[in-house]
Amino acid sequence: MTLTKFSEFGLDPQIVKSVNRMGFEEATPIQEKTIPLGLAGKDIIGQAQTGTGKTAAFGLPLINKIDSKKNGVQSLIIAPTRELAIQVSEELYKLAYDKRLHVLAVYGGSDISRQIRSLKKNPQIVVGTPGRILDHINRKTLRLENVETLVLDEADEMLNMGFIDDIESILKTVPDERQTLLFSATMPKPIQRIAERFMKDPELVRVKTKEMTALLIEQFFVKVNEREKFDVLSRLLDVQSPELAIVFGRTKRRVDEVSRALDMRGYVAEGIHGDLTQAKRMSVLRKFKEGKIDVLVATDVAARGLDISGVTHVYNFDIPQDPESYVHRIGRTGRAGKEGMAVTFVSPREMGYLKIVEDTTKKRMTPLQPPTWDEAFEGQLRVATEKIAEIVREGSLADYKVVATKLLEEYDPTDIAAAMLKMLSKEPDQTPVHITEERPLPHRGGKGGGGKGKGGGYRGGNKGGYRGGDRKGSGGGGYRGGGKGGSGGGGRRYSNERKGSGGGGANRGGTK
Repeated sequence: MTLTKFSEFGLDPQIVKSVNRMGFEEATPIQEKTIPLGLAGKDIIGQAQTGTGKTAAFGLPLINKIDSKKNGVQSLIIAPTRELAIQVSEELYKLAYDKRLHVLAVYGGSDISRQIRSLKKNPQIVVGTPGRILDHINRKTLRLENVETLVLDEADEMLNMGFIDDIESILKTVPDERQTLLFSATMPKPIQRIAERFMKDPELVRVKTKEMTALLIEQFFVKVNEREKFDVLSRLLDVQSPELAIVFGRTKRRVDEVSRALDMRGYVAEGIHGDLTQAKRMSVLRKFKEGKIDVLVATDVAARGLDISGVTHVYNFDIPQDPESYVHRIGRTGRAGKEGMAVTFVSPREMGYLKIVEDTTKKRMTPLQPPTWDEAFEGQLRVATEKIAEIVREGSLADYKVVATKLLEEYDPTDIAAAMLKMLSKEPDQTPVHITEERPLPHRGGKGGGGKGKGGGYRGGNKGGYRGGDRKGSGGGGYRGGGKGGSGGGGRRYSNERKGSGGGGANRGGTK
């Protein structure tokens, strides 16, 4: 099936220019179904997982609608977490770049006075978490009378975190004559009730979680400390000798540093990310497809929507934040009935993410012991031996036999064979390289027990655990404790949205 190109939707040419700059070529299924409905002004319920391209699905129609000459908030996006709010605002900024729109993210745990100053500059798009949006509404620092498009992103997650009342309060302040887009991975009854009360004849768009079609993909994980990742990657490349490999990194800096370090170690590698020009990205991809580059290093954003085939190995240098991105990444290999291999590097503190990915894909990854330098050298010798054997099998050596006979008269046959192996193999290179250590993803434990407000693990009992009880709960050991009227104890970063008080050892105390 041929996917729709963004130029075919009838979007403002400035928006298409921005999309092209980001390197997107073809729409994902959720975008293909949602964008035409969004441009037609329909209310939409989109059922899709994170990582399917939801931001552009709702972002492109709302950006298309905004009048860049008018100040004031014309679009409001509500997201469950500060991380998602930041991510969405950054992507919308890029999508709206050539239209010169002002995008602002507002969330708890950040200086509210700075946000107030930014709101006075009249952004056209505001992305925020429920508690902080309500805070600004109550302070009259956020005015929503001109909102034409409202987006609820990851609505089921906001329900799990206890934000349903806050969302309803916000919805009552937004004009009735508006377009509402609701995105949720699941559709529990409270979300359905919101849709019935606040939406007008919404169109339902469903996109199933991407199936693990590539059953031929062998999936491994390597438990490795951050500072050891690159050496492990080098040794794996030496042992496995992939024909075409993609290495996925979490950040643009990571891509630049890893591709540069691979070059220093003697691999033919180049990187692509969103900051490169369209021409540069296309040039790198062309060389990769033609086999002139052995290893392509890429961010998720740069690789999304690109048609790359023939990839034999995918290395997740950084485990992705959401399982959909993982499925998308490893789907680059094992295509057209060919076998493929995916290796994911996981730091000890990120093992919770590995479990979530495995639960989504319904497949356990096989632990892989990192090869030693000696094993890497043996791998290179094996590849060289296979090359020699293949040349011998192919024959056509008549032109070389006269010189070969002379060599055998002068040198020992074993020495000649050893010299050939040395010439054809790449000895493991331990040239020192610099890779900036990235902080691990926020801690996610296993699903915790406990009911309302007392879970210890990831989303432990709905309203506790992960973000340690966002409403009226006391969070023990949650990632971000204390939400509305709650207190966080022992968590990594307390604060959340409203009236949260931080417990012992907090990074950041309650916002209000």
